[in-house]
Amino acid sequence: ATASAFLAHLPSSASERRLFSSCIDINEDAPRDVASLGEWAANCGVQTSPSFELASEDELGVFASTNQDVPADSPIVCVPNEVILTGSKARQEFGADAYAAEQTIMLSDHMSFYLFLKVLKEYELGDQSPWYQWLNSLPRYYSNGASMTDFCFGCLPPYAAEQALADKTRLNQFVQALSEVPFLSSESKSNADLTRWAFAVVHTRYLELPGGEFALVPMADFFNHGGAEDIDAYITYDEEGNCYAYSTRNVPAGQALRVCYGDSTNPSQLLARYGFLDESSPATFCKYTITNPSYEIFNMGYPSQMLFYNNGGVSNEVWDVLLFQELGKVSPEEQLAYYQAYMTGDEATKQS
Repeated sequence: ATASAFLAHLPSSASERRLFSSCIDINEDAPRDVASLGEWAANCGVQTSPSFELASEDELGVFASTNQDVPADSPIVCVPNEVILTGSKARQEFGADAYAAEQTIMLSDHMSFYLFLKVLKEYELGDQSPWYQWLNSLPRYYSNGASMTDFCFGCLPPYAAEQALADKTRLNQFVQALSEVPFLSSESKSNADLTRWAFAVVHTRYLELPGGEFALVPMADFFNHGGAEDIDAYITYDEEGNCYAYSTRNVPAGQALRVCYGDSTNPSQLLARYGFLDESSPATFCKYTITNPSYEIFNMGYPSQMLFYNNGGVSNEVWDVLLFQELGKVSPEEQLAYYQAYMTGDEATKQS
């Protein structure tokens, strides 16, 4: 079977979009069926290198790994466009049925919301979903921002808590918008565990395509995160929307394959979105937050560059923002001059 056979398995009309008894157990302690994933992927037209395998160090974590040495620039995975879930495909599929829900969410981009709807719909289809084996292989337990409790937020440094809470707020927005979605069952829309799981699936696994599109790419979503010095693979796409992963360097057998999830110099955003700490990060969580920061403060690197390094130092941007704020208390004219010097790179004026 190929990707064409995969397409033939898709529901072809609204009458086929019926609710099946789901066979996906999303309880946090439910086992993941990873064993069936490889055969499913091959039947869908996904191609993997003989050196590629899915490995696990415990019952929770499953990741892409090598079972033999991989030379640099070697193909690792190819996923055909037909298997890839994207926000724009889901938007086209749901059409006017999701328009009212989209309008209730105040976002500049709704692609992640449409992926959220798509995951929920495929969950309802159960083992009749073309993506059933992939969904059934995914984690049930998540520790990202949307999965945190009020107690968790209270334990985090201010900036990390702010980032995690923003993720939780977006989940709540998505759930509220479900009241405007007619093609999902009331049981699904009111199931907090299910909506939290679907949100986590999307936001911990989506890849950003050229042009800003969001995509869930089965098999290519099992790469671990690596810091700037630890990246073993990169992901690219051709004009037809097929996904390819290649090695960036020689990778020894038995090593986890890693791509870059985001900026490793600031672990707060990685914790909020993915729920893990990047041990390779040279910086710790930012503990410095500003209420109602001005656009000048944003331009000076707040909050992304407010870094507190593991060696006890802080980034130059921390000092710049602190001094800018203090100058505003005593001399707005000197504050403006300092800001202009910062923007033009005039270090002499800044030091004067």
